Amino acid sequence: MRILLLGADGQIGFELDRALAPLGRVVATTRSGRLPGGATCRALDLADLVAVRALVLDERPDWILNAAAYTRVDDAEREGDLAFRINADAPGAIGAAAAAVGARVLHYSTDYVFAGRGDRPWRENDPTDPINAYGRSKLEGETQLRAATPAHLVLRVAWVHAARGRNFLRTMRSLAAGRGELRVGDDQVGAPTPARWIAEASAHAIARLGLAVPGDPRFGTYHLAPAGSTTWYGFARAIVARAAAAGLIVRAPRVVAVSSDEFPTPARRPAWSVLDATALREVFGLALPDWSYGLDAVLGEIAAARESGQGAIP
Repeated sequence: MRILLLGADGQIGFELDRALAPLGRVVATTRSGRLPGGATCRALDLADLVAVRALVLDERPDWILNAAAYTRVDDAEREGDLAFRINADAPGAIGAAAAAVGARVLHYSTDYVFAGRGDRPWRENDPTDPINAYGRSKLEGETQLRAATPAHLVLRVAWVHAARGRNFLRTMRSLAAGRGELRVGDDQVGAPTPARWIAEASAHAIARLGLAVPGDPRFGTYHLAPAGSTTWYGFARAIVARAAAAGLIVRAPRVVAVSSDEFPTPARRPAWSVLDATALREVFGLALPDWSYGLDAVLGEIAAARESGQGAIP
């Protein structure tokens, strides 16, 4: 298969570049035209819709994976036009170009399409009601992609973390190294999900679908999430305790549970971000372990990089 990977330098994109390799030829893109590590690749600015279409028509891939997005949640409140162009209009352009060349599209969305008021895991057909500009842009991206091509997979993910990039795990580890106390919100619930798990599950789904035609009933929207759930406070406690045990920080600071109101932000966050992944298991045979195993895996990757002499992961 010929696979076009958009956003290969992000948390998920980096892992996809490796996970997709056994499936065929992968053409990776980043905005800068460079991959992590310095290798060159095709340059693509997702805000340039003309360039998006031209690239797809030039490469004529069997699959397009869109791991690129505008992810600055707070900045989206004042940069709404740019967020919508990248998160909404670009998926529509990708879908239209894919339909023109007979390609299939895998696109990542988010728990932020829901309002976050609930007490059971969100199912794919639950009513959406985003409470911030980022969530609205991602929901519109789903809508535009579905309208452009039926040959799509939309995978909604939440609380993504990895050994590299900007994410909660790396922030907590960095803060823990220099503080005796961390104050973390305890009123938002979700399931921390390693980017590597997302990439491996995506590759599995694509392998199962292969060159499926647009009418295949397996196309559609799915939730991809590990088992279990926690709060940011619970996640932070687990991070510092396990990082200290692994020797990644000298000692674990005290973690104090507080209301998220203590840290006001321009964009509101959903309080309930737990996703029901039953459909993904039933259709593709994919079931992720408890989120805590993912934390161990990521910390293990960081520890292994240090021991091998690689040092800090970017």
